[in-house]
Amino acid sequence: MSRDISKDRDTNWRELIVQNGLEYPVKRRKARAVKIGDVIIGGNFPIAIQSMTNTDTRDVKATVAQIKRLEEAGCEIVRVAVLDEEAAAVLGQIKRKISLPLVADIHYSHKLALKAIAEGIDKVRINPGNIGPEWKVAEVVKAAQGAEIPIRIGVNSGSLPKDLLKEFGHDDPRAFVGAALRELEILERHNFRDTVISLKTTNVNCATAALNMLAELVEYPFHLGITEAGTQFTGSIKSAVGIGANLARGIGDTLRVSLTADPVEEIKVGKQILKSLELRREGVEIISCPTCGRCQIDLIPLALRIEEKTKHVKKPLRVAVMGCVVNGPGEARVADLGIAGGKDRGILFVKDKPQRTLKEEELEAELLAEIDRLTR
Repeated sequence: MSRDISKDRDTNWRELIVQNGLEYPVKRRKARAVKIGDVIIGGNFPIAIQSMTNTDTRDVKATVAQIKRLEEAGCEIVRVAVLDEEAAAVLGQIKRKISLPLVADIHYSHKLALKAIAEGIDKVRINPGNIGPEWKVAEVVKAAQGAEIPIRIGVNSGSLPKDLLKEFGHDDPRAFVGAALRELEILERHNFRDTVISLKTTNVNCATAALNMLAELVEYPFHLGITEAGTQFTGSIKSAVGIGANLARGIGDTLRVSLTADPVEEIKVGKQILKSLELRREGVEIISCPTCGRCQIDLIPLALRIEEKTKHVKKPLRVAVMGCVVNGPGEARVADLGIAGGKDRGILFVKDKPQRTLKEEELEAELLAEIDRLTR
């Protein structure tokens, strides 16, 4: 319920904040720790970024090459589709040629899951609801226990049980939560608890509501993602909203941004989501203004060039590229350094202290030199 602040003029505003239970920053949800190769998720370990290859898994050379590109971009866990026995049979070859934890994505066939586990994968992703009778799931569980690897339960809008669909429909979070709990019960009956859960749909509101419901009921780590999010532009926005909304509530232990694009782009977006929520600090973060009529330097291409030329930097650094003195040191106080434009010139500042005035054509080189000096 909203309150009439005008009636509380004599109330200390700090007391109002305390009374209303404001908690900042939000604490992460408590979740069990689960080990995937050398990466641990849950248990307040860093939120891991993952992706999935879009090569034919049977093509070992192409798949390994793409995985190495993903690793270079910052991927920490990688998943491959296992569509048949030939794909399952080469998982060991792929595993031996890469450094990332390898996850096998299995649908419908428990035999493919068993073969994938025997090949040495680090996690198996199944939907117990489409694997078949419980005895088949039990065999996968037993193999996973023997190999000491986790299982991810993947509940997707495209594979919800028919009875739950009939009762709730496609975009009802209760159907997702019900399906997840039903599948968890199967694993728990077989004393398996190294489990990761994902609830994925293209409907952001439904996914968010479902995850928040399930977070009240279980302590398993969550894999976040908005499935079928779309092309690079629209999918990035939808994923940032859906994944970010949950992370901002403290929910989520690993994430995959799903894009109809080169998987490397998924890693870039995932890293930026974490950086935007201050859940990860690495590399250069560009703070730049949207430009307006006060801007008297060619700011947009300048900001893009600075971003491109600093993408190799690993040390965390906030760099402001601002179009005028109004949006310079004043509005960019959180930056470690930056430039603020004037008429055909600009100032270089460190923190919020001006260092020297430069001609417009000098701004880029001087800023890059200062970045280099601070990140050596």
